[in-house]
This record gives sequence, C-alpha cells and structure tokens, in this order.
Amino acid sequence: MVNKENKFNDIVTDNGERIRRICSYYSPNHEDRKDMYQDILVNIWKSLDSFRGDASINTWIYRIAVNTSLGFTGKAFKQMQMIVDVDTENLSLLFDEDTKEKLEQEAQLNQLQIELNQMSVIDKSLMSLMLEGLSMREIADVIGITEPNVKVKIHRIKEQLKSKLSGGKHE
Repeated sequence: MVNKENKFNDIVTDNGERIRRICSYYSPNHEDRKDMYQDILVNIWKSLDSFRGDASINTWIYRIAVNTSLGFTGKAFKQMQMIVDVDTENLSLLFDEDTKEKLEQEAQLNQLQIELNQMSVIDKSLMSLMLEGLSMREIADVIGITEPNVKVKIHRIKEQLKSKLSGGKHE
C-alpha cells in the first residue's frame, strides 16, 4: 500500500498541472474543473494496480484524463466550449509564421475559440491533446485510433482553421 501511495503521489506531483490543463479544455466552470480533476485522480488511483506498462505512464494518464473528462461532461461535451488561453505554449503548433503575422493575435484567438467550439467531439479531443504538446503517436494511443489517422485528421483540421481564420485565403 505504501508503494502504491508513493507511486500515486509521484504521478500527481509530475502530472498535476497537465491534468488541470486538460480539465480546463473540457469545462469553463471552475467548480466543474475541480470535480473533474478529483474524478481523474480517483480513476488513476483505482487503475494504478492494473497499469501494465504497455504505454508510457504519461500516455496512460492522458487516456484516463481524457476519458474521465469526456464521461464527466457527457452529452454536454458536444456543446462545450474549448478555452484557448492566450499564453498557451503550444498554440504555435496550429499556425505557421506567415499566418501568425497576417492575423492580429486577439482577433485570431477569439476566432480560433469560436472555430474550436464548433468542432466534433473527436476533433476537440485531438486539438486539446495537440495543444498539450503530445506527439502523434501519443495522441493515437490516447484516442484509440491509428497514428496515420491522427496525422490526417489534425492536418485537415489545421487546413480548415487556416482557411477560416484567413478568410479562405491561404496557400
């Protein structure tokens, strides 16, 4: 039991902020995010003994966090609003330098948030994991689809976002 507690505490210490960010993608409400965070921790604790190490611990935690968040938000997830924070480190993954220079940051973020909120459930999940900085392989493991499928979906989403955010004028 002590070993399990130590392992759990290490997981929470190493991944607590990452889990909180995932919660923030799935709920704009602070209290819901706290409840979601607790549910994720409970699910990690319950599943800790059954972790086989087939995937990395980080991928396993992301999978639990995403699945718990999806379950927590349930059917309301289709209408949920993804919150894009201005200081999101990995936001640059969505745009190349030319696109960033053409669009003003504030208007771009507002429009991006609108476009993200109109996406399907799977597309929202893909984008939230991409914004977290996961590799295509890790996203595939978390979502449960093939890596080539992840690459195609993310490429298409990026192209759609570029087109919509630049008024349909991009190369």
